[in-house]
Amino acid sequence: MVSEFRLLTREIVAKAKNVVENPDEPATPCGVGGFAEWAMLTLQALRIELGKSYRQTIDLLSEMPGILDEIGLTRLPHFTVLRDWFETISVETYRAFLGESAEKRTGHAAIDSTGFDRDQPSRYYATRKHYRVRSLKVTALVDVKTLYVYDVHCTTTKKHDVKIGPQVARRNAEDLRSLAADRGYDGKPFRDDLHLDRIRPLIKHRIYSSLDRAHNARMSSRWYNRRWMVETVFSSIKRTLGSAVRARSWHLEFREMVLKCAVYNLRRMVRYQ
Repeated sequence: MVSEFRLLTREIVAKAKNVVENPDEPATPCGVGGFAEWAMLTLQALRIELGKSYRQTIDLLSEMPGILDEIGLTRLPHFTVLRDWFETISVETYRAFLGESAEKRTGHAAIDSTGFDRDQPSRYYATRKHYRVRSLKVTALVDVKTLYVYDVHCTTTKKHDVKIGPQVARRNAEDLRSLAADRGYDGKPFRDDLHLDRIRPLIKHRIYSSLDRAHNARMSSRWYNRRWMVETVFSSIKRTLGSAVRARSWHLEFREMVLKCAVYNLRRMVRYQ
């Protein structure tokens, strides 16, 4: 019987090869001494799945010959090489990897945000780097039927939801038919943009008049109430992959969060396929 971890590795390898420029490159090119980008992306995803440091990830994988066979690695990189590759791989590649992992899309999505702790670094390091916000605000676009994460937005500032919502929806307009959100995303410009992209907005109006109450009463409660699925996804990610980000700089924290969502998608794919 093939283990779930090995099946997950197999899916990660397939998706990673779909988002790099040279998918046919061997995992460890002969005579070059380096590693293929897709192989290093796979190792980064496995690190997130294991929830270990770079050093511990390499130690554990060195005892897993079956997993190394799935990747095609004849040798493992030093943990410092794995750490450097985490930053070398572009954010665009990580986002493409997330998009590949969310292959089951119905077009009916919801958007919401939550916080992930930034307390992994020491207090001394946080003070020296001038961390003013102790949590990372993460906004996710989730399919309310399949519970796959389409897209994710991260910020270390107190940027309002009404500013983030249009940015996320615009990036995924071609895949959306309806979008549910709470009153935090209420705004006429946002609704107008959704209508222009032929996306049905399911966003509750803040109550300023009887007309706002009428709009809310006409909204389909069946689809609007499914926006709670975003909180279900956040809960699952935090329970299985951790409620804190381990990276020490904001741009690496963004990469880590995108990877967490991609690993969540792939784990769900393996478990429920």
